Amino acid sequence: MSAMDELVDILALDPIEVNLFRGFSPKRSTGRIFGGQVVAQALTAAYKTVEDRTCHSLQSYFIRPGDPLQPVLYQVERSRDGKSFATRRVIAIQKGEQIFNMACSFQVDETGFDHQMPMPAAPAADALEDDRARWREVFADLPDVARRWSAEEPIEIRSVDPVNVRHPKPAENGQHVWMRARRDLGDGVSVNQALLAYASDYSLLGTAMRPHGVSWMSGVQTASLDHIIWFHRPTNFSRWHLYVQDSPSASGARGFNRGALYREDGVLIASTAQEGLIRKR
Repeated sequence: MSAMDELVDILALDPIEVNLFRGFSPKRSTGRIFGGQVVAQALTAAYKTVEDRTCHSLQSYFIRPGDPLQPVLYQVERSRDGKSFATRRVIAIQKGEQIFNMACSFQVDETGFDHQMPMPAAPAADALEDDRARWREVFADLPDVARRWSAEEPIEIRSVDPVNVRHPKPAENGQHVWMRARRDLGDGVSVNQALLAYASDYSLLGTAMRPHGVSWMSGVQTASLDHIIWFHRPTNFSRWHLYVQDSPSASGARGFNRGALYREDGVLIASTAQEGLIRKR
């Protein structure tokens, strides 16, 4: 089974009862559940309780590390169904405890005022090396570590100005990353928002570590604490998207990060924000 087939499977969710769904992790997962996976599954669960509306924003908190060997229950609360907007609250549960919760809002399609910040200049994705290939080179002398990057992932990522995670040096407070899903799942809004939500957790927390010359290999404890997405315009996430990120602040062992996702044609499709733990061990 390909990585994309696996992602499609875990986003499908099993209906258990009204407003209650069950999700799984990829069988090869270790450690803790990837945060983007929980966000994407929770959004998918919310979509299963909404008709004729599109998610325009979600705000979520990571409460406990998720165990990838155990299923996750997603309980959806139908907070409100109005004429234009619908609100949902989703609680992710493992072993009887919350590991994550999310509030998300949906809106009927409307026309209105339209503007956006322009996409900054960046090298084309096709001119850059795939991140996983680059990391295999970085860890070529450590076969066990390099093997971690040999398996295909559902999201292809190419960094414009990557940091050497083994020997990081202080770098610019911001980064540009190209990303896309490895297979076209069509133009459906909900599935492409789920793919975007999944991918949006990649690289964002690392932005706050760049100015300090540290990485996840520098003895720094890291974890996403919250995650927010605003969906501005539809997209097909199998095409290249530029993820423009910066970190306005780090303090109190926390790093704050912002992101803007642009289609390759320069259209701004989503904005993100995240605060994460970056604690010196």
